[in-house]
Amino acid sequence: MTTLHEHQSGNPNPKSGKERRNFRRHDLEMQAIGMQRWDGNRQAGETLGRIVDLSAGGVRVRTSQENLKADHQIRVRLELPTYAGICPFVDTQSGQLQPRKDWVGWMTVARVQKIGDKQFDVAGQLVDMEEIDRGMLGLYLSTQPLAA
Repeated sequence: MTTLHEHQSGNPNPKSGKERRNFRRHDLEMQAIGMQRWDGNRQAGETLGRIVDLSAGGVRVRTSQENLKADHQIRVRLELPTYAGICPFVDTQSGQLQPRKDWVGWMTVARVQKIGDKQFDVAGQLVDMEEIDRGMLGLYLSTQPLAA
């Protein structure tokens, strides 16, 4: 049996007919939302860069930091504004679930691409996110425009 998506010419993986991405990417570049490298010992962060696009599984950040390489593990802090009454994350530390705007965790760098003079796009997976946070982030992003 042949399905409709196997006939599309823009299919990223035409041999298997499957979409490679697990999560849809959403364009957040125009919102100028920053992402921080996080130092848990000092409970402080330094700016990593500006989010270009985001999915429930990963992020692409535009940065001027040259020292990033593929397969690096970076501790990051992601803070997103409430949108359409939806907070992007859930606090599970106390006995009750509470809405939360920020998430601290690990990003595995998958790709670093130079895009200009001292400008780099860094793409990576958000690897230690709890499923409840991933689900809420997916719901939050469903209200945002899709990326190409």
